Amino acid sequence: MVSGTAAVTASRRRSAPRALLWLGVVGTVYYLAVDVVLVSRYDGYRFTDHTFSELFAIDAPTAPLAVPLLSIYSAMAMAFGVGVWISAEGRLALRVVAGALVAKEVLGVVGTVFGPMHMRGIEPTPTDTLHITVTALGALCYLLALGFGAAAFSARFRLYSIGTIAVLVLGGLMASKDAGNLAADLPTPGMGLWERLDIYATMLWLVVLAVLLHREHSSPRSRG
Repeated sequence: MVSGTAAVTASRRRSAPRALLWLGVVGTVYYLAVDVVLVSRYDGYRFTDHTFSELFAIDAPTAPLAVPLLSIYSAMAMAFGVGVWISAEGRLALRVVAGALVAKEVLGVVGTVFGPMHMRGIEPTPTDTLHITVTALGALCYLLALGFGAAAFSARFRLYSIGTIAVLVLGGLMASKDAGNLAADLPTPGMGLWERLDIYATMLWLVVLAVLLHREHSSPRSRG
């Protein structure tokens, strides 16, 4: 009886992080769906030329819908970070990854709820400064997660992580070129595409991380 109870308890402990880890996959699909829905509801918005942040900008027509939908995503992403923390089992690199992912989503909530940017051509206010600051800090959190995540698994995942970092840096540099035009309400061709390249390259990395950790729970011998 005791051994059976212990086995059930151990099974539940393994199931808890598995469920949280799958949120890394579900959250990515959810985010993509939110992006598509919001873009379809914003007349004049161009997926390739407008930034994602403009979907929840102050007075944007999609802001009332975007803020709660993105807050749901942040909750899922934080829960995924908790799942990574539990799955780390003492591994410092994965603990850093988990902490960075949770911190990034906390910053995301601040930038979405308390510090949204203004629409193009509107005089900047402190909320715009706050939005830029938390966005930059969030990007650093992702880079921290990618860097330490690269050290947690095999050489193939390390190379994949380094490649993702390179994509983020390239996309960030290309998108930032038109930052001045965005504030001045001038054309920003390709800015939205470069920004989304960064967003979805990172989310794909999260999906791969979730799958790797899930495999560890299914077969502990596969670690590394």
